[in-house]
Amino acid sequence: MTQQERALHQVLEWGRSLTGFADEHAVEAVNGGQYILKRIRPSLRDISVRTARDPQDETLIVAFYRELALLFWLDDCNDLGLILPEQLVAVEQALGHGEPCALPGFEGCAALRASLAALAYDRRDYAQLLDATRRYCAALRAGHAQAAGRERWSYAEYLHNGIDSIAYANVFCCLSLLWGLDMASLRARPAFRRVLRLVSAIGRLQNDLHGRAKDASAGEADNAAILLLQRYPAMPVVEFLKDDLAGYTRMLHRVMAEERFPAPWGSLIEAMVAICARYYQTSAIRYRSDSAGGGHRSPA
Repeated sequence: MTQQERALHQVLEWGRSLTGFADEHAVEAVNGGQYILKRIRPSLRDISVRTARDPQDETLIVAFYRELALLFWLDDCNDLGLILPEQLVAVEQALGHGEPCALPGFEGCAALRASLAALAYDRRDYAQLLDATRRYCAALRAGHAQAAGRERWSYAEYLHNGIDSIAYANVFCCLSLLWGLDMASLRARPAFRRVLRLVSAIGRLQNDLHGRAKDASAGEADNAAILLLQRYPAMPVVEFLKDDLAGYTRMLHRVMAEERFPAPWGSLIEAMVAICARYYQTSAIRYRSDSAGGGHRSPA
């Protein structure tokens, strides 16, 4: 059994303790997580002299994959109603505060948070992960409620919420927690906080452009292209969003060139900009838009 196969098995085993968890959540987590780690592994090897955190440590790798799988599962709990609303509230409380879930059927939530707390190279990263989780859950709920409501958000309001609902902050916090990337200190730099928001905005727009046809056919309104068409039916929304995406990408590249953040942040940010295209090309179900993708919905 390869390392990837062992990791997938461990994520699936953990996921069985979560009501509504599907194989897809684990498969996509390992697929994306492996891509990210491969892109930053040379830098992780370099900083391991300081951190003593091995880039090939399977305990750390599986913990990272489980956090990604958790994000996919939480997204579907909101969008697909995998669990009851009162269960979702209890889950969000547990994950956002690092406490045991008050309801049975969600033991994996406490297990993952306890393992990440124990593995944290810097406890500040764990505190930030809890905060990022609270914001992710709140953004998912806000987007779902707003899409179903009578009053539509402006584009600016939608994108502001979408930056949190893309969950990149969780990805960065988890990586920093596990491999000592010093994100807690870097967050004191305004330019670093700007980079985090820019790369999250890029991910949100990439996601919405890719998923607009599926979202429209499914009656899903929590998508920038659909929101703009509802407000401005004659607007060339695809061209507008592509132009907006290009602008955010240029701004990101300028900040990265000016600031020179320590490794592995340069390669990590590049990986996150590229990961959507990677998912769209390789996803077995979740991110494919052609017939090979099984006709599933768009990503969150």
